[in-house]
Amino acid sequence: MEAFCIAVALVGLMYFAYRGWSIILIAPMFAGIAALASSFGILPTYTELYMTRMAEYVKTYYPVFLFGAVFARLMEKGGLAAAVAGKIVEVLGEKRAVLAVLLGCGALTYGGLSVFVVAFVMYPFGAYVFRQADIPKKLLPAALWMGIFSFAMVSLPGTPQIQNIIPSSYFQTSTWAGPGIGIFASILFLAIGWGWITRRAKKLQAQGEGYGAHTEGRKRREPKIKIPWYWAMVPLVMVIVINVILSNPFNWSWGYHWDDGALDVFTPLHLTLLAAKVGKISAIWSISVALIVSSVAAAYIGRKRFMVMDGFLAPINYGALSSAAAALNVASGYAFGCVLTTLPGFAPVTTGLMDLATSFGPLVSAVVTTNIMCGITGSASGGLTIALSALGDQWMQMALAQGIPLEALHRIVAIASVGIDPVPHCGALVTLLAICGLTHNDSYYDIAVCMALKFFVPYLCVVFYLLTGIC
Repeated sequence: MEAFCIAVALVGLMYFAYRGWSIILIAPMFAGIAALASSFGILPTYTELYMTRMAEYVKTYYPVFLFGAVFARLMEKGGLAAAVAGKIVEVLGEKRAVLAVLLGCGALTYGGLSVFVVAFVMYPFGAYVFRQADIPKKLLPAALWMGIFSFAMVSLPGTPQIQNIIPSSYFQTSTWAGPGIGIFASILFLAIGWGWITRRAKKLQAQGEGYGAHTEGRKRREPKIKIPWYWAMVPLVMVIVINVILSNPFNWSWGYHWDDGALDVFTPLHLTLLAAKVGKISAIWSISVALIVSSVAAAYIGRKRFMVMDGFLAPINYGALSSAAAALNVASGYAFGCVLTTLPGFAPVTTGLMDLATSFGPLVSAVVTTNIMCGITGSASGGLTIALSALGDQWMQMALAQGIPLEALHRIVAIASVGIDPVPHCGALVTLLAICGLTHNDSYYDIAVCMALKFFVPYLCVVFYLLTGIC
């Protein structure tokens, strides 16, 4: 009965999320259903387990959501994001339309913009260049997905996205962990997206199918003030450079070192959510400072546009408010997953995954577990956090015992989080299709093929590390 209730809760959450229900509302409801047959009790499960795990997630990662959302909004409304994207599309042109979209999305994602903001910013540029090249529009969501939610989000070393930050809080690594594996995976992700979508475009064009009679909607009225692309790049570069200095990934002698005793003053207060070590949260501090300083730079560079629009306050407030909704969405999925993995009925699954680690090593177990959790939740960050909460300590101990650097484990776990994340009920996918004005029926085939191909990337990364020893 416990296993049955867990299955009902999983299917129910996936179904209602796919139907558009807010996960903030339905996640605690289905967590209660999962606990029906257990000895935990519904209300104790909700107030003590679900809400505690949710609070832990918000406490740790909300600064990244907050400062990232404000930075992204300033870049968007100040015209800086559009200037960078436009330059990339202009340089590569219609003959390399697919590559232009992939690299444009990658540049903005790696620069620290929210993935949803990148989708909104890159859509009009992608639609324009696809129309010029007469590439079927139904391929555009796959190109945007592979550009935003793959190499720039999880595998490029130093990416400031939350999926690259989460492992650092478990393994005390930096966002620059595993650069060799990360670059290898980035090449594979880019090759999959570029190769498949280009092949499909040529095949459909040969059959006489072009962009199609799509209307892009009414164009928003924008100020005539243009930002030079090289100035627009400055805040993006600042995020990367400041993060390098503060996270000190290569242990440079001149690099910044966070004080190991910074948390000692809070110990007598018996704060229940106090981090055990600075190493578990130093990556959060580093990227937070980088985003704050870069936001100031973005506001200054785009100041003329802000002055003829609504000023600085409106975009800053909008970013702050939207960050709360985004953080609660992910935290709700994470808390739901934590309830499931804690229930006695889930124990056989946990045991099976640990047996897998014993038989094939922590890297393979980490890939399989992370894929399962991300597929269940339809969220890379939520599934990744659940997997690490359930088995992260065991993987870390096994990796250290076997001489596997935690940097390698960090990078492979992050890459595994996007193996099968674009399942049909994935909230980010539903949003992306809505932005493009398309449906699952129009575009999901190519997204599903890219998902099937990139499913093998984390396994290839494990093979790459085992054969070369490069992390």
